[in-house]
Amino acid sequence: MSAAAGKGGDSLRVVAIADADSFVKWAASLLGGVDGIRRHLLIVRTPLTASVAQQRTALAGTGMQERDVTRLGFAAVQAWLEGQRPDVVLLAGRGPFVRLLGRVIDRLTRRPVVVAGLPGMAIPAQRGALDYRRHADLLVVHSHREERAFAELGRRIGVDVPTALATLPFAQPRSRMLALDRARALAAGTARPATTLLAERPSAHEPRAKREPATDIVFAAQALVPTAREERAEITATLVRAADADPDRRVVVKLRSRPGESETHVERDPYLDLLPDRRPDNLVVSYDSMGAALSTAAGLVTVSSTAAVEAVALGIPVIALDSFGVSKTLLNTVFVGSGLLGGRGEVIAGRFRHPLPAWLRDNYFHHPAESTWWSRVEELVARRRAGRLPARTVPAPRGGALHEAWHRASVLGRHDRTLSGAAALAIGVPATAALGRARRGRVTSDGGTWADATTDFTLEPNPFHDSIRR
Repeated sequence: MSAAAGKGGDSLRVVAIADADSFVKWAASLLGGVDGIRRHLLIVRTPLTASVAQQRTALAGTGMQERDVTRLGFAAVQAWLEGQRPDVVLLAGRGPFVRLLGRVIDRLTRRPVVVAGLPGMAIPAQRGALDYRRHADLLVVHSHREERAFAELGRRIGVDVPTALATLPFAQPRSRMLALDRARALAAGTARPATTLLAERPSAHEPRAKREPATDIVFAAQALVPTAREERAEITATLVRAADADPDRRVVVKLRSRPGESETHVERDPYLDLLPDRRPDNLVVSYDSMGAALSTAAGLVTVSSTAAVEAVALGIPVIALDSFGVSKTLLNTVFVGSGLLGGRGEVIAGRFRHPLPAWLRDNYFHHPAESTWWSRVEELVARRRAGRLPARTVPAPRGGALHEAWHRASVLGRHDRTLSGAAALAIGVPATAALGRARRGRVTSDGGTWADATTDFTLEPNPFHDSIRR
């Protein structure tokens, strides 16, 4: 994907602003797929900010280098952006983070085009995800299904944000076409056994001439789902049984963060705490990148992680666990109709599967030519330079300066050292906790589907409050 030239033939200057590891990975991967731009990643310090080790893992394979990254405190961001004068800013963070940085962009003397998006599968479409990003010039989505879902949600809640389709960065075009071919062959009954194909698959981290055995079962852990400790303990027990069932294969628990590191969502019952002290030797924990973990995987198991798409793109069969149901709160409704849903017994038996062709085309495996997000960005840059793109500014908070201080302090946590922030938190924490309890207590008539506006905010909670409740 090539980039348009700026004034005088200079390439466009694009800055991604992120904090948590998943957004760092997504932003670097997305910009890494655009040729001919001057790209940079600005990491802002918040309670969720990726560690240096997480940053290194997130950048692996994206084309962005450590020299392309700057780390700053929030107070220095505006001056840094004034000096950089980017043509485009990609806001890559949770909703409150995006809104806070949107106010910084509103104060710049030279306004860039503002792009926002989510770092993985965004089905079900969440009200909070759309509402927090409503002031971006463009919202990047990754599938035709997401395009329809966010358009419908926008109509329901009165939010109009232009969207554009991108290839999910973790499923590159060549791999996506191979996945489609594989699914068609399976449907026609002409595919070779998965074990044969996996044994021939080259490692992502080895020369193409060298082959590694693909025997691991990889579990992609998630902080948000399932939430109940007993359900997470059941998954742990399943992994132990899978390891016992075949001592010749490794069962890899792929974790996002090491003890003491942060990630996008707070994990209340970490799998590391739930694993038994005495466990099979072939049950191991990994903090490697997902790409490295999948390089020797014979199958991937998850509840709803975007790692499923990465695995499918590499031809690795998947089980999307439905042992606890299929619902919006489990974030696994995206797998309905995929052929990937399965239970714990199938994980133990190793009965992984490939997705159905119709599901692939509608979910993250569209043709590369349909990914036009960068062309849309180029058009927006041209319109802004011509004075034909009005700014979509973040309105002043209804609660005035105190509300603005509360918002800033709740996003930045201990990294906000202002007196106004401390005062706002002292007032706002009890009030927000009470509001959260009221929202969680609501009962909806339609069973809590993704279109229900009263439950959508629960999936982008404030990270500062998460750390308080932990």
